[in-house]
Amino acid sequence: MATIQWFPGHMAKALRQIREQMPLVDIVFELVDARVPYSSQNPEVALAAGDKPRLLIMTKTDLADPDRLAEWKQYFTAKGQPFLALDSRQHNVSKLVTNKSKEILHDQLAQEAAKGLKKRPIRAMCVGVPNVGKSTLLNHLVKKNVAQTGNRPGVTTGQQWLRSSAELELLDTPGVLWHKFASPKQGVMLALSGAIKDSLYPKDDVALFALAYLREHQPELLKKRYHLTDQDLDPAVGNPDLLLTITSKLGFRDDYDRASERLIFDLRKGKLGPITMEVPSDLNAEGINE
Repeated sequence: MATIQWFPGHMAKALRQIREQMPLVDIVFELVDARVPYSSQNPEVALAAGDKPRLLIMTKTDLADPDRLAEWKQYFTAKGQPFLALDSRQHNVSKLVTNKSKEILHDQLAQEAAKGLKKRPIRAMCVGVPNVGKSTLLNHLVKKNVAQTGNRPGVTTGQQWLRSSAELELLDTPGVLWHKFASPKQGVMLALSGAIKDSLYPKDDVALFALAYLREHQPELLKKRYHLTDQDLDPAVGNPDLLLTITSKLGFRDDYDRASERLIFDLRKGKLGPITMEVPSDLNAEGINE
């Protein structure tokens, strides 16, 4: 499996700024991709937040497998980790996020009221890996296009304060990764989700990983999308040979790299169907998906 890592200087700077700004906020909204809910959690965010309340917001739920998403909801509930599972295109996103924040911060807000302090907006920091859907969510929360969106990492490049309502203010931050992923598998998961610049990893390795996963867990999605037969998916057929078959069926002749890219983008954009690439039972005793 390819070892993928991406932590350029601007991310190190953004991480420092996140740590510096942390005392200014009441709560941290960490956005994670519902298709890779473990792999898209940045351990540096939890370290920077310390005792600060943290709300996990699972994005892109419309692209995730609903049964596997339910497993993650049960997992986070059992861990006592507050979360929301959102399709950022929902009309009531702002209300859901504001109400959940009030629920989490209930005691703090009650103490401030008891001291006679003037009512103020909740101040939240929004963090997440690149291309997790943060800008899309923020635009819904603020109800206008204040954050640039795009299906590629690195669209948001600086921090900015945004007002969602009289009750909620948001500090937007650039997408950040961390200096060393817990396992090679985590790097591949992040590449598949679009968190890593596409020019920085071997597409055939990542496509073969996706192919192996789909053959084991959701072969019917592969068959439907690429017009494969049971014979094409016979266990005796290796994944490299299967990728060559897909290459041919796509009309790409022997352009293996082009077919690899197509498979990755099809998975990422939901063209194969709803897919979640990891489940809580994949985590080992240390909580790492190896």
